[in-house]
Amino acid sequence: MNDLVQPQYAIHTAGLTKSFGKHNAVDGIDLCVPRGSVFGFLGPNGSGKTTTIRMLLGLTNISKGEVTLLGHPMPAGLALALPKVGALVEGPAAYPYLSGRDNLIRFDAADINANPATRKERVEAALARVGLTQAAEKKVTEYSLGMKQRLGIANALLQPRELLILDEPTNGLDPQGTREVRNLIRSLADDGITVFISSHLLVEIEQICTHLAFMSRGKVVAQGSVEELAALEQQVLTLKSSHPEGAIAALKSLGISATFDGEYVTAVVTDPAVKAENLSKQLVEAGIGIASFALAAPTLEERFVALTGEGFEVA
Repeated sequence: MNDLVQPQYAIHTAGLTKSFGKHNAVDGIDLCVPRGSVFGFLGPNGSGKTTTIRMLLGLTNISKGEVTLLGHPMPAGLALALPKVGALVEGPAAYPYLSGRDNLIRFDAADINANPATRKERVEAALARVGLTQAAEKKVTEYSLGMKQRLGIANALLQPRELLILDEPTNGLDPQGTREVRNLIRSLADDGITVFISSHLLVEIEQICTHLAFMSRGKVVAQGSVEELAALEQQVLTLKSSHPEGAIAALKSLGISATFDGEYVTAVVTDPAVKAENLSKQLVEAGIGIASFALAAPTLEERFVALTGEGFEVA
């Protein structure tokens, strides 16, 4: 077995690189996407996310490095891996003046692996899976953007899939459309499908992912489970008390160094085992009156900025 082939990973890369002349749009990245995970692939526009996805799917040549998809080395294993992979890359494509159902029938007919005898049943099952049965006869030109995204995902689900790759699935959606797609992704993950989501919409990703990788200027700067990444972060304590000096002394006895700025007592809590409910209880038991209390980890965007020095408006 190739050293890169790891059965526990749906996607595994080593030194994956895409060069355009002297510029590396993707620069030697190592991705480990566990089977059954909802994996958020995060980074600003232009950071190399879509280029990475195109290499994973064999849509563009790999300049250097190795990829396995569902245990199959790529691109040699394309014919074995791709029938088990559904993808929505760079937005959904559809015939606008055909109905949603007729679009799926055409997409399925174009798939050499699709069995015509079961086409009708699979199309109806895919429409039901994404909640479009009632809109199946509507022309796609009448669909909202969220419905078009769901139709694109239905196309990706016409065959049984082990891996679903979604490139910016909530980009441009209104809040209702975003909720629809988010709930669909959760339900797919509940069915055991590995979902790989590329996005720059951090708030949406944070709500549904089990694992994350941060991309910046063609490089992966951090990755791991949400819990692993959170454990690396410091929490910030902010409290207001009528006796700030006593609060500072009580915190010091708990191994936390705090300061007072004239209004709030603040501290950086480096121990990930410290929980808000326990800390506030210990302060109250020490006789400290608390007017307000907050113990918060950085937001996902704050984590990314700390890692890369750039926000998500960077192109």
